[in-house]
This record gives sequence, C-alpha cells and structure tokens, in this order.
Amino acid sequence: MVGRYVQTEFIPASPPPILDRGIWHWLRKNLFSTPLNCVISIGLVFAITYIMVPLVNWLVVNAVWTGTDRQACTTVTQGGLMPDGWSGACWAFVKANFWQFIYGRYPDGERWRVNLTALVVIIINLPLLIPSVPLKIANALVSLFVVPVIGYFLLFGGHFNLPTVETQLWGGLLVTLTIAYCSITISLPLGSLLALGRRSKMPVVHLISVIFIETVRGIPLVAVLFIASVMLPLFLPQDMTFDKFLRALIGVALFTSAYIAEVVRGGLQAIPRGQYEAAEALGLGYVKTMLLVILPQAYSLVIPGIINVLIGMFKETSLVYIIGMFDLLGIVRQAIQQAQWSTPQTPLTGMVFIGLVFWIFCFGMSRYAHFIERRLNAPKVNGAEG
Repeated sequence: MVGRYVQTEFIPASPPPILDRGIWHWLRKNLFSTPLNCVISIGLVFAITYIMVPLVNWLVVNAVWTGTDRQACTTVTQGGLMPDGWSGACWAFVKANFWQFIYGRYPDGERWRVNLTALVVIIINLPLLIPSVPLKIANALVSLFVVPVIGYFLLFGGHFNLPTVETQLWGGLLVTLTIAYCSITISLPLGSLLALGRRSKMPVVHLISVIFIETVRGIPLVAVLFIASVMLPLFLPQDMTFDKFLRALIGVALFTSAYIAEVVRGGLQAIPRGQYEAAEALGLGYVKTMLLVILPQAYSLVIPGIINVLIGMFKETSLVYIIGMFDLLGIVRQAIQQAQWSTPQTPLTGMVFIGLVFWIFCFGMSRYAHFIERRLNAPKVNGAEG
C-alpha cells in the first residue's frame, strides 16, 4: 500500500515566474536594484545620450562622404546639434587618400605584392590561431622563420625579376603591421629565452639577461628608436649601410622582448616545484622539460600580461614617425597638410580614422586572448572539454 503514495518519477521543473526572467528582470536586478542604483543608472543614461547624440551627428548624420577637395567639407552649420561654423566629419578626405593610408608611397603597379604577402601571412597563421588544428610547433616555426623571408622577397624585391621597392617608399598600415608582426614573432621567443636566462643558475647567462632586461626597460622606446636610427650608424664602418626600417624593427622587437621576459618570468615563478620534479622523474632533460612541461603552463597563466604588452607595442609602433618613417599615423598627418584638404574637420577626422583602425586590431587581439583563456580554463569531463 505504501507504493501507491511514493513518487517514482521526478516532476519536470516549472518555468520561473514572469517577474524572474526576461529583459525586465535583468534591468531590475542589475540597474535598478536599489534607489542609489536607479539614480546612477538614470544619470548615466542622460550622460551617454548627451555625449553620443552630438558624436553620432558629427560622425554620421552631418558627415561628408563624397568630394574631391576641401570645398566638399566646408559646409557651415547654423544651430542644431553641432557648433555654429562646424560641419560633420570629412570622410571624403579619408576616402580620397584611403589607399595611400594603406600602402604609403608603394608603387601602384606593385601593390599586388603587398596583398599577396598579407594573404600568405593569413593562410599560414590562421591554423596557428585555431586550437583544434594540429602541428602547432611546425606551424609556429614556419611563421617565425619562413614568413619573414617570403615577406622580404615580395615586399622589398630585387630577386625573381621583382623590381626593388626601397623601404623609404613603404608607409601607412603596411609599415605598422609589418613592424608589429615581426616584433611579435621576434619578441615572444626572445623574451622567453631571456626569462629562462634570468632564472638560470649559470652566473654569466643570468648576469647578461638581467643587464639586458633592466637596461632596456629603463629606456623609453623613443630613445631606443633614436639610438637605432641616428646613433647606431655612427659606430658602424663608413662602407656599411643598415636600412632604417630594419633598425627600427629590431629596436621595437628588442624593447618588447624585455617586457615579455618579465611577464613570462612571472609565469615561471608560479609553476609549482612538483612539475619540475615530475619531469625529472620521467627522465626529461632541461630542454624537453621547459618546452613540454613548464613553458606551456607558464604561458597559460600569463596570457593577459602577454597580450597587454603586445597591444601596447602595437600602439607604440606609431613612434617610428619621429625618425622619419611614415607609418599609419605619419602618412595621415602628412595627408592632413595637403592644401586641397585644409579644413577644420580634416585633422580630427584623420585622427578618428587612426583611432578606429588601432581599436579594431587591439580589440581583436583582446577578444582572441579571452577566447584562449576560456578554452584553457574550461572544465574537463571524461577527458574532453565541457
């Protein structure tokens, strides 16, 4: 008789009440949970509206999208959301100079070489960025040693019947991305070696690593670029020439490697001693222990720090403008000085365009880092990711 009154099946869960789900529940829980939160949320809405409406009006509504010279961007507004005497953003200026912003003064007939180099970089590095693709070590070696060689022959030329294009003609986004890519591929392995050297028990290796790291970290990047561009040729033989672009690239890479070294060293210090002992118990030597056991764990711990350094390095590539190299910032500032585009809106529009380009790349790097972090920290269920 007892079995009649015992529940043998679970009753399906009922949906939550209407007031505990949906957009209104989220708003009440996160923005209007207390009187103070209500005041703050309403104040922020008014502040954002006060700022965003004129900004959108300047960027889009009153913006000038077509035109061949400054006359298109000199429309004067009276009243409304914009200050008197101001028109919207002069996107016609960006449109007219867009390809110069991308390639600099690279010859028009040879720009296919830049496009091909970009395609090679994407094809080779895309599998490296996808966690599920195998052969990561081989892919990384190709990216580190093969891609720069291909880029040199394609961009600079002088071989395989390709005309030489001097680096003085390079400019715009081409220079920014080339310096950033080469600096990343050089600074990551070099910074890791410096981190291992600083923790080495060999006095000479330890001392050299400490001197390099502390010296470079104590000098601003502007000084490093100035030394590489102006002072270094003074110490070289008169018959020896050293391309300015290559000098700037090496300077940025060495500067970044010193900061990468300290980030990686922090990850190495966080690895428990038991990991070293386990590797020794398996009979692994120093190189295999570091490559297969220690460094992968250290990298997973310091991904935010590494990405932070690389984002900072990417933005600081604009400093090459001070040594006469026209990266994206330099080429836009040069275009702003054109008499045919001399308007009050042109400089601000150019700076907004630069900020937008840098934000897209930096935001992409940041989101990829978050993706890798979530994947590495995902719980494991029966040997597979949950």
